[in-house]
Amino acid sequence: MFFLRYTFAATLVAAFFGAAQAAETAERQFVAIAELPAESLNARLEQIVEVDVDLTASGSLAVSVVGERIDVLYRMAFNQIAEGWSWRPLADPAVDDYYQYKFLPLQSVSVERGQYEHEDKIGTPQLMKVSWRYDYFLAFANLYDFYPRSVDDDAGFSANLSAALAGHVGMRAKARLIEPVISESTTFWKATYGKPTDFTLKKRYLVGKLEEVAFIDTASGEVLCRIGPGQGRCTGR
Repeated sequence: MFFLRYTFAATLVAAFFGAAQAAETAERQFVAIAELPAESLNARLEQIVEVDVDLTASGSLAVSVVGERIDVLYRMAFNQIAEGWSWRPLADPAVDDYYQYKFLPLQSVSVERGQYEHEDKIGTPQLMKVSWRYDYFLAFANLYDFYPRSVDDDAGFSANLSAALAGHVGMRAKARLIEPVISESTTFWKATYGKPTDFTLKKRYLVGKLEEVAFIDTASGEVLCRIGPGQGRCTGR
């Protein structure tokens, strides 16, 4: 059997998304929740959210072409949230993961916030830029509801699809919000002479129970196939 393996750049995938086909952005969904009074967050528990996966954040989908079909693989082995609330130091690595929560990357938003003059190197005033970036994720702890835990680096979500779809396959996730609904962390790097930029990174999480992963035709917005709990893989026409 003739077998050829390709890796399609995720930037090519993203270019096919139209506004009409995309789910509401992660940024809008997160901000809408974050603006609620704290006492109103409980009203969002159990709410279903749908979000498009940012394939540019993970580099690419792995696509294997076999005749008139393709096998698409999105690896999850290293998508673990390294935040304090996800860390379980007493976990037995033989049967469990140190990081309980996994993630799907959703969106990255960069904001330039001006500049200021500063003398990091004595006698050499510089203009220092101020840049912020907001990275959005879906955080969930039930990955192994979909497929058994494995140490295989290729473990993840996969689909068998028509080869005609190669180059415009996207992913969409559906989750049910759980406590604490949202979470955020901030990391700051101070501008230096060698790197004259104050850089602030905010990681923002929608926290939920993963209900479904779907593979999407980014040209039409059509759902090609869906993966529910107990599957890990689906087949499209």
